[in-house]
Amino acid sequence: MNKQVNFDDYEVGYDIPASIGMDESEIQTPCLVLDLDALERNIKKMGDYAKAHGMRHRVHGKMHKSVDVALLQEKLGGSVGVCCQKVSEAEVFARGGIKDVLVSNQVTQPAKIDRLARMPKLGARTICCVDMPGNVADLSEAATRHGTEIECLVEIDCGAGRCGVTTTPQVVELAKAIYAAPGLKFAGIQAYQGAMQHLDSYDERKAKTQIAIDMVQDAVDTLKAEGLECDIVGGGGTGSYYFESNSNVYNELQCGSYAFMDADYGRILDKDGNRIDEGEWENALFILTSVMSHAKADKAIVDAGLKAQSVDSGLPTIFGRDDVEYVKCSDEHGVVADPDGVLKVNDKLKLVPGHCDPTCNVHDWYVGVRGGKVETLWPVSARGKAY
Repeated sequence: MNKQVNFDDYEVGYDIPASIGMDESEIQTPCLVLDLDALERNIKKMGDYAKAHGMRHRVHGKMHKSVDVALLQEKLGGSVGVCCQKVSEAEVFARGGIKDVLVSNQVTQPAKIDRLARMPKLGARTICCVDMPGNVADLSEAATRHGTEIECLVEIDCGAGRCGVTTTPQVVELAKAIYAAPGLKFAGIQAYQGAMQHLDSYDERKAKTQIAIDMVQDAVDTLKAEGLECDIVGGGGTGSYYFESNSNVYNELQCGSYAFMDADYGRILDKDGNRIDEGEWENALFILTSVMSHAKADKAIVDAGLKAQSVDSGLPTIFGRDDVEYVKCSDEHGVVADPDGVLKVNDKLKLVPGHCDPTCNVHDWYVGVRGGKVETLWPVSARGKAY
């Protein structure tokens, strides 16, 4: 997919962690490795699920920040586009050929509004969230000035306690303001409950999702009575998509982590009490790391520390091993408990990161592996696009 990259100009170990055709054992560490078979199975599975339930799937680009992965999700999973959190991030996807882009966040700073208003000129449907009346006028002015159209979703705070309005009258007020504003189009409702996604208990997640569903249903019904139809009623993540898709009110899912999976998501339980990384989804993303020291008999030191990952959701787990455990890290070192001394210097381990989204954001490349060989290299296209 990266025809624009001439890898002849890149040096392994300096510019890139691997070269196409290289044995997996030769990949430079620490780096992000994708099991392409597992990734493709995850993407197809979610795509089939969404289609079977009459849902659109707008994949969350903030998870992988990769145009290549987003294009694969379109090709294999039938996704309708991406959502992301920042204007610069959205612009990367629009410039990369994604034709339907939602900034699932508020855009209020004048310079960012101006960039957002120019995004349709890249050929992408451009959508953002609104939760304040004053923002409507600012978005309208910029879209009118650039001769473009910005579509707007009214965001409902359905439990996360961050952005969004909390009552149906507020939803209606904003929707009417958007509908009347030049250069804007009322597109529907955004109602995503992020914090709930990681609750271990299936029943707890279901109960909190039902609160959101009830709020959204009331808003959609009231808007319809006012003559305002919702093209998009969006939300739903890896921990709740089955609730929204059976709600008869949501029509668009916004799952992200399902494609890669991480250790924190993997711990949550499905309706049968099983971890979701033990059947529902496969681990496809790993931090490949190497043992760099074994001077202490009972511990190995690896080269993936804090600068190779995010540990906000806990330490990584070691994939496929129960005889060793990643127990601590500092900037450039990870400590692996090795009570039986089974590891040796230069052995490689696959770490499942605690939280995939911020971990991906600290790397430049994904190394795609299939059958023990490097098949592709994909840049983390929107790395650092935080404005």
